Amino acid sequence: MKDSLSQNEAHLWVVRPERITAPELLRSYEALLTKDERQERDRFRFAKERHHCLVTRALVRSVLSRYVDVPPDRWRFVANQYGRPEVAEPRLVPPLRFNLSHTNGLIVCLVAISREVGVDVEERQRSADFLSLAHDYFSPFEIAALSSLPKREQVDRVIMYWTLKESFIKARGMGLAIPLAQFSFDLDDPSGRGIRIFIDPRLDDDPESWQFSILTYGRGHFIAASIRRRDGDILSLRLREIVPMRD
Repeated sequence: MKDSLSQNEAHLWVVRPERITAPELLRSYEALLTKDERQERDRFRFAKERHHCLVTRALVRSVLSRYVDVPPDRWRFVANQYGRPEVAEPRLVPPLRFNLSHTNGLIVCLVAISREVGVDVEERQRSADFLSLAHDYFSPFEIAALSSLPKREQVDRVIMYWTLKESFIKARGMGLAIPLAQFSFDLDDPSGRGIRIFIDPRLDDDPESWQFSILTYGRGHFIAASIRRRDGDILSLRLREIVPMRD
């Protein structure tokens, strides 16, 4: 039975890679990879990184196959000039769009129909040195908002900003070619409109065309999602943790 994904939904799939150790399951993942994907996986120096790469590939292939009658090993992908992966084959109308992120202990995949999406996941357990990111990468508005918080809340806020910024530049498909200080997130909007973004005119984008979410997953991670809206629509975001090729 296929999963249903409507035009006004986005689905967020979550995997804990360290829990996937069954040899037969890992062999099924290995069988999905193309020659280029195996070479990419094998370039990683450490076994943990190779494992994450393998599980990530299995995740995106198995997730996409939940929506359409395409076997997981038939998907082919292409990266744009900034490295964002997209479906190359089969050509679907309307197209499925996805984005991936991983960090220690978690891999995530965000999927929607025919709209730009970006996702990022970060660990919450960071040292106070992580605060140095603010002055290097954040906007003056964000730095001021951060400075107004009690010290005990500042590290979490920095990680929230960072995760949202990463998800946005990934959704735009340009990565760090977009300067992180040229847009600002407001997480303290008194109007109750949720997360707001302010975008420098040089980026030529409409702030009202974006929807953002920041989720706390378990005790250890933040997940941020950026989704392009159409005609003012509001998308529902569904989250599910799975084991690829088993659940």
